[in-house]
Amino acid sequence: MPQPRILTTTVGSYPVPDWLAALPSEQALSDATRVVFDLQRRAGIDLPVDGELYRFDINHPDTNGMIDYFIRPMGGIRSQLGRSDWEAFNRNAAMGFRRKPAGAVTGPLGEGGLNLLADCERAAALAGGPFKFTVTSPYMLSRTLVDTHYTSFEARTAAIAEVLAAQVADLPCDCLQVDEANITGNPADADLAARCINTVLAGFKGRTAVHLCFGNYGGQVIQKGSWAALVRFLNALDVDHLVLELAHRPKSDLEVLREVETRITLGIGVIDVKVNHVETADEVAARIEEAEKALGEGRVGWVHPDCGFWMLKRSVADRKMEALVAGRNKYLGL
Repeated sequence: MPQPRILTTTVGSYPVPDWLAALPSEQALSDATRVVFDLQRRAGIDLPVDGELYRFDINHPDTNGMIDYFIRPMGGIRSQLGRSDWEAFNRNAAMGFRRKPAGAVTGPLGEGGLNLLADCERAAALAGGPFKFTVTSPYMLSRTLVDTHYTSFEARTAAIAEVLAAQVADLPCDCLQVDEANITGNPADADLAARCINTVLAGFKGRTAVHLCFGNYGGQVIQKGSWAALVRFLNALDVDHLVLELAHRPKSDLEVLREVETRITLGIGVIDVKVNHVETADEVAARIEEAEKALGEGRVGWVHPDCGFWMLKRSVADRKMEALVAGRNKYLGL
């Protein structure tokens, strides 16, 4: 059957099943990942994700592996941190909501023990069809570090981008998504962030996406800003489609997205992950209709949740996925 003109996808994380947290093992992880894929396919999600269950660390629950999973294995980074590291990080005030750095850069950055291919190959073996693999933006990762090696923030961010670009080459996934939740509050860094994200995207030979949100920590917005300040950044991205937080945003944010270049397909958040309310199909359909009225028919190619699901209960996340597909189908008359 031909694909609908508006496709559904999820963003990245999924709530860690209780049984995996209680008895973690490689087999349990594979079983849980298979469940996550199956739940999405049964719900009718067109492009599912692996749920990022292998990234979760109970000692770093605030970012669910979005940062530490990438930082700790890299060569040139010390993860044993003391008082002086904390103080240096806080003096820089790079991330106001985080007091502890993810690591300290002590030498040239390299792959070290980072092996994204192994985790992507596991997902590919369990996916049962096309899927999306996610990588955190080099800009966001760079802001979590203290640094005694590189002479500038720009040089450190570019070095991380090169490490990630090498990692994503030949990944066995249908789509690579770069996640960025910090530039939304720091639009002055747009040129640097876009340049380094493009370095990562260029390393992958397949469909590409960039997910942007304003942060989600316990249902709270972290970054203050608007999409209006980021249009130049969005247009600088060499990307196939965007995955944007919009369900939890003011309606005025939709209007400015008309300025995004038409070569970039827009993905619109129509499921709010910061609340437990499960949207109805009518609510989702209405949000899609509102987006198409603001942006024009044909500009919206994807609909999805605003962000990952890991902070929600599984029962809520599962019903939100079902509502996403039901609302898309209702809007398109499928």
